[in-house]
Amino acid sequence: MTKEAENSEAEKSDVDAALLSVWRQALLEHKKRVTLGDDSYPIQRTAKNKLAQVDFDFAGQRIRALEQNPATASRWAELARKGAKVMQFLIAGRYIAAISDGKITHFTRK
Repeated sequence: MTKEAENSEAEKSDVDAALLSVWRQALLEHKKRVTLGDDSYPIQRTAKNKLAQVDFDFAGQRIRALEQNPATASRWAELARKGAKVMQFLIAGRYIAAISDGKITHFTRK
């Protein structure tokens, strides 16, 4: 494996750990604030559906974590309707990943 590939894998691992931590704190532990390292971010609730939402910084990026709305028509919503804890992650309005019951799915940019 090249040094560049190793660095990329390490960065992905760090991002995955941060996303999983946010998901766990927001949806499993029902915390009021998410803590990542020395930083803390408030978990807010969306006005209409009271879904968990938190904006946080990681590796110079502003990331939004949003609990999946079970009332939509997506496959993620179907999982949420069946009781799965689903959270989507966005950067600049683009979905980058989703976590469903602890399993991360990364989305590739087109």
